[in-house]
Amino acid sequence: MAKLVECVPNFSEGCNKEVIEALGRAISRTPGCTLLDVDAGASTNRTVYTFVGTPEAVVEGALSAARVAWELIDMSQHKGEHPRIGAMDVCPFVPVMNTSMEECVVCAHVFGQHLSEELGVPVYLYGEAARQESRRTLPAIRAGEYEALPKKLEKPEWAPDFGPPTFVPQWGATVTGARTFLIAYNINLLCTKELAHRIALNIREQGRGADQPGSLKKVQGIGWYLEEENIAQVSTNLLDFETTPLHAVYEEVCYNAEALKLPVVGSQLVGLIPKKAMLDAAEFYIKKEKLFILEEEHKIKLVVSRLGLDSLSPFNPRERIIEYLVQAGQEDKGLVAKPLGAFVRAVGGRSAAPGGGSVAATAASLEAMKLPKSTPEERERRAAAMQQGLKTAVEVPCTLAVKVNNLWSSLKMLAHHGNLACKSDLQVGAKMLEAAVFGAYFNVMINLKDITDEKFKTEVSRSCMCVPALVVWMRLGSLGLCLEGLWGLWA
Repeated sequence: MAKLVECVPNFSEGCNKEVIEALGRAISRTPGCTLLDVDAGASTNRTVYTFVGTPEAVVEGALSAARVAWELIDMSQHKGEHPRIGAMDVCPFVPVMNTSMEECVVCAHVFGQHLSEELGVPVYLYGEAARQESRRTLPAIRAGEYEALPKKLEKPEWAPDFGPPTFVPQWGATVTGARTFLIAYNINLLCTKELAHRIALNIREQGRGADQPGSLKKVQGIGWYLEEENIAQVSTNLLDFETTPLHAVYEEVCYNAEALKLPVVGSQLVGLIPKKAMLDAAEFYIKKEKLFILEEEHKIKLVVSRLGLDSLSPFNPRERIIEYLVQAGQEDKGLVAKPLGAFVRAVGGRSAAPGGGSVAATAASLEAMKLPKSTPEERERRAAAMQQGLKTAVEVPCTLAVKVNNLWSSLKMLAHHGNLACKSDLQVGAKMLEAAVFGAYFNVMINLKDITDEKFKTEVSRSCMCVPALVVWMRLGSLGLCLEGLWGLWA
């Protein structure tokens, strides 16, 4: 499988739609890059782009977007709630698939060098790519933000890792690096910015300083106010969701908010999230509330509900969970093109198709299609094996047709003894049963035509004779008369 790297550049523009779209186009038009998510915020005046590709492709995609930002963003006019140091404020590279952290460090170094050479701007390295321990975290590099940059660049200790130590008013500076997956997660509060920041200081690892650390490890936090939503937020970055999971941040903020008598009104994910982070939160609430939930889809819905992730905008797991997005290209190519794992998941899903017939056909192809066919004898054996596979495929809907047909008596009994208020339920049930019987029956009939064993075809046809169209309609008609007669008496 190809190497896959995620790149998450943050640009200091969240209001101008034309600029936001232009940056997205620059990324999506780069060969080998797939743009997964664009998350813009008006109050923060910032847009987060998430895209994936090979190491070489994501570096080029980031450079393409930077070139557009150079033409369209002027940092000297920028204002926003989010801390920032430049037009392309930060550009991290994250290993996703078949890629090591070391390779992402190389991506950051290559990107930083090319960006500084092409645009003549200062570039700093952070995270796993940092060359100095004092520059490992973003807050350390962004201290004082854009406004403090001119004087910082005059100090030798703040010489950039790439590019000149020169202040470029239009651009500022860019921070690039390599890191593990970061979850940007904001909790909504009905309060002031100051109270939200007070809670952020309580929970973030840095706390209020070395002598007053916060309660949550590997968590950064700040409080701000979203004018467009008329709410405050405790905005956090989860640097390691294995150390401090999503639900732990939410519950800790709720605990602090309750102490201050402040309402918590849901939360918001910025960008994408790993599936494991959602499932870990699901297991927490399942255990806490003593629930019994097995299906992944329902577990994720539980987390969306408990955390209020759809409080500000709809939360579509297929668009927000990174594994779903990465797999989407393969998942949408139909049954024949599905990898085995995707096919198994599809069979195990709640949808009616693929079902038993597809599984049986798959089994037949696995057994028969690879048989040799060089000689007449080999071709004969292969044809016989394929015929056996087809028989197996036919037997599944045949058995279903017979079993489903036996439900008519139960439905008729319900009609005799049921409540008048259930009339519509019984009518729908009758139609659904009719569809099930017809569907299974005709599935058998259409597949029988490819079987050459006439005796087998006769036996299968005979076993399904209890469910041809005439019998179905007769039973349905009888049931209909029964229902009308009962409801006539009840009336």
